[in-house]
Amino acid sequence: MFARTNRLLLRPGWAEDAPALYAAIADEAIVRNLASAPWPYSMADAEAFLATERPVDSPTFLLFRRTCGAPQLVGAAGLGRHPDGSTELGYWIARPFWGLGYATEAAEAVIDIARNGLRLHKIVAGHFTDNPASGRVLEKIGFVATGQYAQRYSAGRGASATCKLFECDLAESDAEADVADAAMSFEKAFCMAA
Repeated sequence: MFARTNRLLLRPGWAEDAPALYAAIADEAIVRNLASAPWPYSMADAEAFLATERPVDSPTFLLFRRTCGAPQLVGAAGLGRHPDGSTELGYWIARPFWGLGYATEAAEAVIDIARNGLRLHKIVAGHFTDNPASGRVLEKIGFVATGQYAQRYSAGRGASATCKLFECDLAESDAEADVADAAMSFEKAFCMAA
């Protein structure tokens, strides 16, 4: 699967991406906010991540900034399945690109894939409570806090930490879009008849 946004190309990672992936993620401030990435992060970790086969319903994308020259790796985003059957959104952005809206842009593209490509009705997400910027991204893209917190293990921290839980009802978003489409169709018909 591939996706394009105004500024990004989302695509699967390939073996030749290992050096760029390693350079982008080998930062303790990033890894400590992820569940499974270890710290310190090595080139071997990047190679293993890229070699991991993933189910079609759990795509992971590298995020490349589209430029006039060679695309530049800015992070990763994807969906993962939990043993209970729920699907979770995850993402990270390399430090030089923090605060530029790439997490929001990429997460919106992944949600579109979840809704329209995978036909999912709900996805979940969470963020460690000491990373409130990630919570702001989730709220911007339509996630709602569940009011629940959980202890989640972070390999980068080597310990569990408190995680605030969110969910996004994709079926509700579809219904809102259907209402908006119907209103637009009515408006067009009304204007044509007038």
